[in-house]
Amino acid sequence: MVGVDFKDLSAHPSLRGVEFHCGLVYEAMLGDGRFDLVTMWHFLEHDYDPLRSLRTARRVLAPDGLLVIEVPRLDSATFRLFGDRWPGLQAPQHTVLFDREHLLRFVERADLEVVDYLPYGAFPAYFYLFTGAAFRALGGRGLNLKRLMIPYFLGQLALAPLLVFERRLNLAMQTVVCRRRS
Repeated sequence: MVGVDFKDLSAHPSLRGVEFHCGLVYEAMLGDGRFDLVTMWHFLEHDYDPLRSLRTARRVLAPDGLLVIEVPRLDSATFRLFGDRWPGLQAPQHTVLFDREHLLRFVERADLEVVDYLPYGAFPAYFYLFTGAAFRALGGRGLNLKRLMIPYFLGQLALAPLLVFERRLNLAMQTVVCRRRS
């Protein structure tokens, strides 16, 4: 297993035995065609050169390897609902935001082929619903997460029937599974 992150996490106990590279993915010495799976979980929106990172991921993928990307979705229902209070904006941490078309165009420009596109992600869309509503209610002031834990879980319980349909509602996230173009 190999990990790359902007922050040096190499001493973290959970990464014991992991080949860890601190820095930018395109500067890490990873080796061509080495990986069966490359994941970018909420990475690309923080990247200053996402196309270069995608091309690097393509280069290090084995011929039958897969790349999985999950990012917030700019054309989501929660963005339309909360606008400038949308949690996915997170400036300056998020350097680029992707709607579906933009993300798929980047994937194509990196010479990758889409295997599957999912209008949802592993990251819970409810977080974007709750924090967007809280940011709006508080006028953009910071959130005290300790005080919001009980309302967070009560709201999640109340919206559970709606969240069953999360995969169809385009609430906040998007995931792309791709491979090297033949």
